[in-house]
Amino acid sequence: MKIALASDHAGYEMKQAVIDFLKKEGFDFEDLGAFSAESSDYPDWAHAIAHAVESGKYSLGISLCGTGNGINIAANKHQGIRSALCWSEKIAALARQHNDANICALPARFITDDEAVKIVKAFLSSSFEEGRHQRRKLKIPIQ
Repeated sequence: MKIALASDHAGYEMKQAVIDFLKKEGFDFEDLGAFSAESSDYPDWAHAIAHAVESGKYSLGISLCGTGNGINIAANKHQGIRSALCWSEKIAALARQHNDANICALPARFITDDEAVKIVKAFLSSSFEEGRHQRRKLKIPIQ
């Protein structure tokens, strides 16, 4: 499993904690930016991570911005992207299990680094349950 990461300036510092976790656990990942805490626009990073996951080069993505909402909304404009705003471990696990989410959006200004790592761990260790959830997933139109 190869994982893409992206953040704007507000998520940059927390992304470093997530990167440390991914390295420690031996995950294959790539940081697509931003590469500093200098102000940047979340849609630019949302499109980068969405294209990366859409293309199949990456299995899953982790995105971060101040609220998690902006980067999440922009990523969800892409076909085949099911980005979920995850503020708890349970939400992250259910996003994968019930919604087959392929990007986990983190609200960097509202959770701690430790919470972010736990959320990412829950997201990456869960998988789609299919069954009744597959039927529901198929009702979401792809543009």
